[in-house]
Amino acid sequence: MESELLTIGELARASGLSASALRFYDRSGVLRPAYVDPDTGYRWYLAGQVRPARVVATLRRVAMPLAEIGRVLSGPPAEATALIDGHLRRLETGLADAQRELSRVRVLIDPRESTMTTCTVAANDLAGALRAVRFATGTDPELPMLAGVLIELSPAERLVRLVATDRYRLAVAAAPAVRAAGTAVRAIAPPSLVDDVSALLGTAESVEVTVDGDRVTVRAGEREATATALPYDFPDYRRLLPGAATRTVPVDASLLREALAGAGAVAVLSVGADDSVGVETGAPVADAARIGVNPQFLSQALAAAGSRRITLEMRAPAEPLILRPTDGAADTYSLLMPVRLE
Repeated sequence: MESELLTIGELARASGLSASALRFYDRSGVLRPAYVDPDTGYRWYLAGQVRPARVVATLRRVAMPLAEIGRVLSGPPAEATALIDGHLRRLETGLADAQRELSRVRVLIDPRESTMTTCTVAANDLAGALRAVRFATGTDPELPMLAGVLIELSPAERLVRLVATDRYRLAVAAAPAVRAAGTAVRAIAPPSLVDDVSALLGTAESVEVTVDGDRVTVRAGEREATATALPYDFPDYRRLLPGAATRTVPVDASLLREALAGAGAVAVLSVGADDSVGVETGAPVADAARIGVNPQFLSQALAAAGSRRITLEMRAPAEPLILRPTDGAADTYSLLMPVRLE
């Protein structure tokens, strides 16, 4: 039998994983050997395990969590793809965060270093992004850091990202930059600036978004809107993002909004085995996944998405519901905190 198997050293050379790493993945249940000698404890592997071992080696190099590596190997291709896409988004986010922090370090080391960053985007893209997040801006005077829209300029990603949250919901939208200069930076734009910018975008083709120290300026041709950024630290909204969805369901946004119109203080969404989505008005629907939401918040998120088709991403009933435009970018979405069901 041994001639038909690979030694741990042979698999290590074929996969790029060290022998100690293979022992670790055996103990953790991610990649078990085909046979373990009962006398010596020596591990033997099938030739068919070279490919999954290479997958593990690659995911290990990009720091995917162990539990997710196991799910990539054991789950269906669709789940594996979703996990990989989710991890890639985390890596991109981490890179943008690192660039921002290192930009701050540069300024601390040399205060003379310029902090101005400018991104040029299509006016229609910025207008759509503003509409997608404005509804989620906070109004609680006890939480002034949530009273505006966070603007993140990321020249490396060639992206302008907008974020708003009031703790109960979160909206994120991005506009691709056609030109970008400077380093990654963020600033909280006050609501007055957001509304002024929305007003001046009407006839413009492209706009420049600039963050220079504590000043945020948006220029459209000869017109501009500018304001001082709110002097607060915006919370780390990325911590709210859950892991991969256990279920994704496409819905017609207008039909779902109509169904929500008659809901009370809490709307109970039910998703049947055939992916049909409804708002419960009586007894619970049998064999349906259920989640409670604020109907007004969900209706506003559907309207702000700017798309007829929306994909609902569901997890456990106590985890956030995520809405994404079916035809939109991966980094444009809304998140709603669930309402506990009795």
